[in-house]
Amino acid sequence: MDDLQLLIDLHRDGARQGPGSDAATRLAVTLSGLRGKPGLSVADIGCGTGASTLVLADELDARLTAVDFLPEFLQVLAAAAARAGVADRITTLAASMDALPFAEAQFDAIWAEGAIYNIGFAAGAEAWRRYLKPGGVLAVSELSWLTATRPAELQAHWDAEYPEVDTAAAKMAVLERLGYTPIGYFPLPESCWLDGYYRPMQGRFAGFLDRHHRSAAARAIVAAEEAEIGLYERNRAFVSYGYYIARKTDAA
Repeated sequence: MDDLQLLIDLHRDGARQGPGSDAATRLAVTLSGLRGKPGLSVADIGCGTGASTLVLADELDARLTAVDFLPEFLQVLAAAAARAGVADRITTLAASMDALPFAEAQFDAIWAEGAIYNIGFAAGAEAWRRYLKPGGVLAVSELSWLTATRPAELQAHWDAEYPEVDTAAAKMAVLERLGYTPIGYFPLPESCWLDGYYRPMQGRFAGFLDRHHRSAAARAIVAAEEAEIGLYERNRAFVSYGYYIARKTDAA
């Protein structure tokens, strides 16, 4: 089993595949101004097993297209949507976020929680803009610095892993440059990292290692996750995901 299949196995049973919470998604919906509008069309890109998708289905009068490149995650979402009674409003799509089969101006909103980094914040915001209707909403959570300076170990790690990490002010400037008007922002609280993501994942480590007979590859994945958790716990005052909500402007 290769590393990707191991990662799928570790994360498939998680409610979330990154930091977040239902409350954070609901706050983003509030800031978007979309609640109460009828007949919306919304894409949730990089949806994972669908925690954000299910909240959007509960909060909005919308037909949702839930996109992830892993069919295994979409199967979990489809089952959860059926249990929640919203399967008729959610269409799952296995696709890469940098090769989406959407039409121009197809959506009233595009959501992406903790996923846009896969193609880069600027690249994603620019590429996805064409899929939004005039005045459409982009809502994404993105790794962001909380302070002007950071400890050296944190800076070095994220410079290597994701050089686009930056402050909220810099991220909003990118959105403005690419034809959006920022209409809301908030940083995810520590609970979104610890209670929403890291602690549940740590609770799955023992079963994951047992299923894979404590192979070297499985142990390496757990060690890497534990190292990331430790890095966050030591430096939680300096970094989080920022949730950015922006409206497509009329400018070309």
